[in-house]
Amino acid sequence: MTAIARIALLSVVLGLSACAVQRPPEQTAPPPIPPSQPSPTPSTSPVPSKPSVPVKPSKPLPRTSASFAPPPGGNSHWDPKLGVYVLDDQPNTFYRQRTYYRWDNGWSRSISPKGPWEETDIHGVPGGLGRQFGQ
Repeated sequence: MTAIARIALLSVVLGLSACAVQRPPEQTAPPPIPPSQPSPTPSTSPVPSKPSVPVKPSKPLPRTSASFAPPPGGNSHWDPKLGVYVLDDQPNTFYRQRTYYRWDNGWSRSISPKGPWEETDIHGVPGGLGRQFGQ
C-alpha cells in the first residue's frame, strides 16, 4: 500500500473508534412529584353560588341520511350507528340502497318490505348491521 492510502485508512479507523469509545451521557431521573395537598375545608359561612348555565339539549338525530335515500312509502328513521334506515312499523327490518334487510335469527334481504326474502350471511348486509346483530 502507498503511504497516502495507509494514512487515510488509519485516519478512518481512528475516527470511527473515537465514536465507539464515547459513552452516552447519563440520564437523570425527573424530580419526584410532590404529594397533593389536602383541599381546604369549606367555611361555615354560606357562599353565594353562581347561576347555573342551562344545559343545551342534545342535537336530535337526523331523520334522513345525506348519502342514502329513504325507503319509498315507509315510516323510517336514519340510524347513523348502523348506517341504515330503520323501519318504524316492522321490527328488525332495515333499508339501504334499494334493499331491505331483516334479522330473524339470521339475515335475509329483499327488494320489497313484504318479501320474498332470500337468506344471506353477514357479508350480505351493511357493516353496521353485522356488528350490531352478529351471527
